[in-house]
Amino acid sequence: MTVSGDPDPTMDAIAQAVTEGRSGDPEDARKQLLALWSEIGVLGDPLHRCTLAHYLADLYADPAQALAWDIRALDAAAAVTEQRVQEHHADLHIAGFYPSLHLNLADNFRRLGSFDAATDHVTAARKHAPNLPDGPYGDTIRAAIDEVGDAIVRKDRTQRASAPGTSV
Repeated sequence: MTVSGDPDPTMDAIAQAVTEGRSGDPEDARKQLLALWSEIGVLGDPLHRCTLAHYLADLYADPAQALAWDIRALDAAAAVTEQRVQEHHADLHIAGFYPSLHLNLADNFRRLGSFDAATDHVTAARKHAPNLPDGPYGDTIRAAIDEVGDAIVRKDRTQRASAPGTSV
């Protein structure tokens, strides 16, 4: 729903696919999100593109496939305005997206053994972390940033147990 109460069928469809993917059917969720991506198009609503790509990346266990979608999510975020985010939900801010977006990129680069790129993105995630909300979501992202940062230092390429998509 948007702040004005108007439904956003695309965001609703994304949420439905994400819920399905998290409840054990990642393959069908991927198919749904890929079909939505085709409908949205590369020039479609940046909030839709960012959200869809961010969640679609989590449905791939392969870090190279996830990386491609995480890059799309970060690129789309750069085109999302604060006004557009507020139209969708009054409590959201585009600045709050960046810690998670950079975290995911850092984690994928780390898993691929590209530790310099991983370091750049975990540094960016830390820089944007003050934009995270207080509470469980913000705490989870901050802890994951530290976890990925530590894994980069150790040059550990294994998938984190707490990472999205670990059950994919």
